[in-house]
Amino acid sequence: MNPLFKFVLKLASSPRIDMQEDYIWIRKMQSFFSKDVSNKYRVLDEKIYSLEEEHEIPVRVFFPDKILHEENIIYIHGGGWALGDIDTYTRACMNLANHLGRPVYSINYRLAPEHPYPAGFNDCLRVVKVLLNSKKNNEKRKWVLMGDSAGGNLVAAVTLKLKEENEKLPDKQILLYPLTYWDHSSESPFKSMATNGYDYGLTIKKVQEYMEMYEPDKETRKSPFIAPLMAEDLSGQPDALVITSEFDPLRDEGEAYGKALKEAGNQVEIHRLLDTVHGFIKYPPYLEPVEKTYAFINEFLSH
Repeated sequence: MNPLFKFVLKLASSPRIDMQEDYIWIRKMQSFFSKDVSNKYRVLDEKIYSLEEEHEIPVRVFFPDKILHEENIIYIHGGGWALGDIDTYTRACMNLANHLGRPVYSINYRLAPEHPYPAGFNDCLRVVKVLLNSKKNNEKRKWVLMGDSAGGNLVAAVTLKLKEENEKLPDKQILLYPLTYWDHSSESPFKSMATNGYDYGLTIKKVQEYMEMYEPDKETRKSPFIAPLMAEDLSGQPDALVITSEFDPLRDEGEAYGKALKEAGNQVEIHRLLDTVHGFIKYPPYLEPVEKTYAFINEFLSH
């Protein structure tokens, strides 16, 4: 890894940042750098109403310069269930749309700690159900469910819930460096938590703080809709693409979920990007890990 980049990552890993206390100013900083960015792109802002909870869920649709394929992408953003929104992910989603040649639907789900589990999960589930059952010109559309980090977690959780309820499933699922387990303490069974959990931006401390905000109760965290690796039945899942980062504390649990899906009889591809850290999908599209990710996704969706 580039020594300068590694030094910057170490600074970003400072234990002085407390997500439970500092999340509001971090949101404000993210919003400042994302201000009015959507005006530069071809987007459509829509809202889907949740009958059960009586509120509207914003959805932003990103249209590529040229639609080359029939699939539509439903994107669930990362941010530890507490950060991020359709504005802060606008560049990433527009780059995805253009490099994949497919429309991208980004969900603006409610965030913790103001709205802890299952609020964000329910928002994503509601939007996915509506979109999966929608038609265009009286024809069913193909849908791919995709997310990164906490969004990858929600992709897995929503897909498991759809299967449990015998609902229509997405045609495929794509999980980028997902969180899939409930324990991120020193007792974690995954080696990458210890080897990558201190100096590469996303730290063990931050993951634990995100989990505390999303679901304070440790026993509830063992639910498969929070920790998909705890699911007793992973059969009958859509084909899956799992992409992880070499220097990511969540690397091993993400790969473990991919292997568990495969062992349950599903079609799964797992790729580990070397010399890469958590959160790379928001990097500029010309950087190598992002280019490789686009290539992996296009290849995965082509068959």
